[in-house]
Amino acid sequence: MAKKKTSLSHLDDEQFRRRTGVKRATFRTMLKILRAAHRKKKARGGRRNTLSVREMLLMTLEYLREYRTFFHIGADYGLCESAAQKVVRWVEDTLIRDGAFSLPGRKELLRGDSGIEVVLVDATETPVQRPQKNSADIIRGRKSGTRRNRKSS
Repeated sequence: MAKKKTSLSHLDDEQFRRRTGVKRATFRTMLKILRAAHRKKKARGGRRNTLSVREMLLMTLEYLREYRTFFHIGADYGLCESAAQKVVRWVEDTLIRDGAFSLPGRKELLRGDSGIEVVLVDATETPVQRPQKNSADIIRGRKSGTRRNRKSS
């Protein structure tokens, strides 16, 4: 299965943000953190990853932005569903563990005098049309030829 083309260099800054959900500077910061963590992880050795760290980050941002299933994202990147889930989980956990992309606690927000810099990922949900439930689909009619239990009088 062919890998998805992940070149974003041809996009201007606004298109880049619309595609990934983050600005280029934020993307570069995330990539720097992930590459350092990946080098540390692979320093002990191990199998080469199918995807580059950049592709892993793009896949995670695509998952957060579009909220597609791991099956569909994995198919686009040439991975199975469980491998796609593991990659997204590793990227999320690594960025959270670093602290640069953690959200402040409630007490920090209530203080108000702190110079908090907020980084948001645009993960807008879109409504999905689902079939309406109706009683004909749920309640099955009585089969013909079956007897009713009647009390004898």
